[in-house]
Amino acid sequence: MSGRKAYPSDLTDAEWEVLEPLIPAISPEAAHVEHSRREIVNGILYVLRSGCPWRLLPHDLPAWGTVYSYFRVWRDEGIWDQVLETLRKRKRQQQGRDEEPSAAVIDSQSIKTSAVRGPEKGFDMGKKVWGRKRHALVDTEGHLLQVKVTAASDSDLAGGKKLLGPLKELFPRLELLWGDSHYGGSLIEWVKEHLGWDVHVVHRLGTPSDASAMERKVQTKSSKPGFQLLPRRWVIERSFAWITRWRRLCRDHEGLPASSEAFIKLSASRRMLSHLAPAIP
Repeated sequence: MSGRKAYPSDLTDAEWEVLEPLIPAISPEAAHVEHSRREIVNGILYVLRSGCPWRLLPHDLPAWGTVYSYFRVWRDEGIWDQVLETLRKRKRQQQGRDEEPSAAVIDSQSIKTSAVRGPEKGFDMGKKVWGRKRHALVDTEGHLLQVKVTAASDSDLAGGKKLLGPLKELFPRLELLWGDSHYGGSLIEWVKEHLGWDVHVVHRLGTPSDASAMERKVQTKSSKPGFQLLPRRWVIERSFAWITRWRRLCRDHEGLPASSEAFIKLSASRRMLSHLAPAIP
């Protein structure tokens, strides 16, 4: 760290040992190298953890333009996707699971945007939120599999198709999805036809899917009011809570949805990295 005082967001030596092989190395043809790859990553993590604008990076970290340039280049080259995939597989193996999941949970989160320009913005009539919507897929432990950021006005059905469409070849063992009632109806048939997966809708407690409308109404009235911990769905709700612990992700501050997706993947990777290389073994 070039002798500077460490920030809480900095990587430890053990974490960098795990992450270093996944970050593009410095070209052997580089004539002048001012900053190490570790310091570049530390700069990106500082923005993610603190929520500060790029231009407000501390002066003892690499220049903000340099850090942002690497973040953008690695985003476009798919480096953050590779990091997420590798760390997720290692974390699943550490938990005694197959590195490829056979089941997953899907849901969405509407989030307000800050005063930045950019496409893919809209109004979520249900949540009364102007901004964007994060459509996420996680495994049964809550580890992020994939995320798609759209306008908040996109329905869960439309966003779910955008999220799931490209994933057939990426998760060969996946067979089952859990989701709320927004992922029922025509999406069940679409997923089965295009991906070969089954979708199971998790209803609120006391309202089974095979109950009549009158029965569901009576059962809902008799059930406890307030928050209910729903089977399987709580897993992805916890994952969204993990994401919003990073101040950069409490709102959507990015001009491009691709940058929002990259930061979400980076936050999930950073969490798993801290478990793979804990400060106190």
